[in-house]
Amino acid sequence: MSQPTSASGRGARTPRLAVTPGEPAGIGPDLIVRLACQEVDVHLVAVADPDLLAERAERLGLGLAIHAFDPEQPPTPSPPGQLAVLPLALAQPATPGRLDPRNAAYVLNTLAVACDGCLNRTFEALVTGPVHKGVINEAGILFTGHTEFLAERCGADPVMMLATPGLRVALATTHLPLAKVGAAITRELLTRVIGILHRDLVERFGIERPRILVCGLNPHAGEGGHLGREEIEIMEPVLRDLRALGWNLIGPLPADTAFVPERLAGADAVLAMYHDQGLPVLKHLGFGQAVNITLGLPIIRTSVDHGTALDLAGTDRADLGSLRVAIRVAADMARSAGSGPRETRT
Repeated sequence: MSQPTSASGRGARTPRLAVTPGEPAGIGPDLIVRLACQEVDVHLVAVADPDLLAERAERLGLGLAIHAFDPEQPPTPSPPGQLAVLPLALAQPATPGRLDPRNAAYVLNTLAVACDGCLNRTFEALVTGPVHKGVINEAGILFTGHTEFLAERCGADPVMMLATPGLRVALATTHLPLAKVGAAITRELLTRVIGILHRDLVERFGIERPRILVCGLNPHAGEGGHLGREEIEIMEPVLRDLRALGWNLIGPLPADTAFVPERLAGADAVLAMYHDQGLPVLKHLGFGQAVNITLGLPIIRTSVDHGTALDLAGTDRADLGSLRVAIRVAADMARSAGSGPRETRT
């Protein structure tokens, strides 16, 4: 499967990225302060409470200098041991591992400010840390996830894609009960999702003619209509129409064989029909090295592939791998944006 070319080490410009820590009682603040003590090739700006980050750095024994973000300064790689912060105040001091609904509005405010900073071009991309949906809803705020929140704020229809070295998986439906998936798979939905996936692979990943594998909805892709007719009546007409545009679409394929090496060779992405059709395969392949990418937004947004890990908060035991990948992919996408498509196969 093709991968985006890294711009690191080739004299490329330095993108400025906003990063949100997510749930303040979780591992997000830990990951950010630890990463800030290492060498990165981006200008990293945390949108967060600086006292929270300072407290977490001190708890972890890190010599981290925190300073206020100055948007007038040109972006340069963040020096190890220094972190620029766009300050937003917590409602209550955060204790590692202890959720507090009073800080739910703060979490969403960091997302809103960082998103708006991308929309107004202060930042070139947004990288998000893990949030705790339960405590946000406990605070009386309806929240189903980052993707839906950013879609509403940007006025866009997003497509969720996760990527790890060797595999990209996009989803036709996301956080939807399985009983509702069949009714959600319509010609209109598939046309929109495949269109967004194809466009962003070209424009943001620099792939000239993406090859996309499309999973069927039913076992054995419907077995010729004996196990369901969605493939015949919905999926095949959509794929036929889009192939007429010159798009390289393969499917609908039985999902149980869509991920075998022979199928994936030369493919740029797999489109799964629902969350647990595609993501268990991807997470088995690359958990801790995977990144969540929201396609279809007017901004670039990536995220870690893990949760808040409350039991690890305030320690140095959380794995930095997914945050590193999320930042690298966001930077590569920012560098590719507007540079025109190029074929990038590995």
